[in-house]
Order: sequence, then C-alpha cells, then structure tokens
Amino acid sequence: MNKLDGKVAVITGGSSGIGLATALEFKALGAKIVIAGRDETTLQAAARQLGSDVLAVRADVSVMDDLDELFASTTARFGGIDIVFVNAGMAKMGPIEAMSEAVFDSVMATNFKGAYYTIQKALPHLNENASIILNGSLNAHVGFANASLYSASKAALHSLARTLTAELVGRGIRINTLNTGPINTPIYSKLGLPEEVVQGFAQTMAGRVPLKRFGTPEEVAKAAAFLASSDSAFILGSEITADGGMSINML
Repeated sequence: MNKLDGKVAVITGGSSGIGLATALEFKALGAKIVIAGRDETTLQAAARQLGSDVLAVRADVSVMDDLDELFASTTARFGGIDIVFVNAGMAKMGPIEAMSEAVFDSVMATNFKGAYYTIQKALPHLNENASIILNGSLNAHVGFANASLYSASKAALHSLARTLTAELVGRGIRINTLNTGPINTPIYSKLGLPEEVVQGFAQTMAGRVPLKRFGTPEEVAKAAAFLASSDSAFILGSEITADGGMSINML
C-alpha cells in the first residue's frame, strides 16, 4: 500500500518546477491530484503528463474568486482534501531603490497574500489530520543582497506556519514549511534579469552549496511527500531544510 493512497492533494503552482515534481511524486504514492496554475497552456501540459485522476484548475492565488473556484472544483470532483501544498510563488530581485510599489504588491500578493488565503479558503474542506505544506526559502533566514522583497515574503510564510500551527492544532491540522535552498526551477528565468546575470548568480549560489550543485525539484518533492504522509504525524510547526547544506556555510 502506498503511503498516500486515497488522499486528495491540492498543489498551487503545480504546472512546473517543484509543484509539478511534487504532483508526480504524490501521484506515484497513490494520491488524487489537483494542480493549480496561472498559465492555461502550461497547466494542461502538466495535466497530460500526470495522467488520470488529475484535476487542473487555472487559478491565480492572489485572486479570491479563483481560490473559491479551485476548492469548489476540487471538492466537487474528489470530496474532502487531505494535503495542501502552498507552492505558488514568484521572485523579483534588485536593490531596494528599484523595488516599485507595483513590484512590491505583485510579489506580496502571490507569495504571502496568496498563501494566506489559499489556507483560509482550504480550511472548510480539509479532512481530519490534513497536512498543509508551505514552500519557504533559505532566504527567510539569511541576508542576501538584492533579495529584500523576496526574502521578506518568504519570512512571512515561515512565521505563518508557526502561528497557524498554534491556531489549528485543535482540528488536527498540521502545518510545516519546506526551507529550500537553490533549486533548479524555472523561477530563475523569471527574475527579469539579463541571462548573463542569471548565469553568474547561479554559479555563485552553487559555489556556496557544500554539494556544489543546485538541488532538483524531485529532491524537494521527496521531502514534501514525507510532510504530506503520516510518517510525519508528530511534526508540526517545523521546517524541513533542503538546501544541500548551504545554511551550514551561512552560520
């Protein structure tokens, strides 16, 4: 018997990168999968890759009506929800002088507001002993130049896991955070920086990792599967760090 047999899992930002890798991992472990994403073409391509027992819902997590539709569609198709992977996110890098109000609002709307209301909207539909997993970041704990906005948005998630654990533990709902380091995902191509700058940044980051490489989405998905399953039943309000040992070098 697979450890997620019969479980219903909702994954935001599920059409690529860590989200898609986690959807594939959860499905291999027996879960029924719901993926949400903003781009319909990418979303449908991911759904085809995942195959049967998968629901793909186009949703922008910063839009309340989209979240309502996501969870209404999920419960109509599969019933109650056992796992929510709050994974949708975006990054904009640059010095504080370059961070306009529009950029600030966009990043916080996806990374924090979207996460906050994804959880709020999911709560009425969660089964007993449900697991909520937040995709956090090493940036929440370490000061990287030109990452003030992204880091602050992720730090808010880490705080949210602790406070909502205290608030929701009476319902048997577990909330934990994946504290990820540099992972090879499409997010780097969306930073709005020239390609040579992105490549230089990637090389610098990889050099700081004791393993001397970026992690893979599949490696993060394995950690997410642990937090989603009953194997982690006594773990709540905690962080699982998947950073190739990078945080050791930052101490």
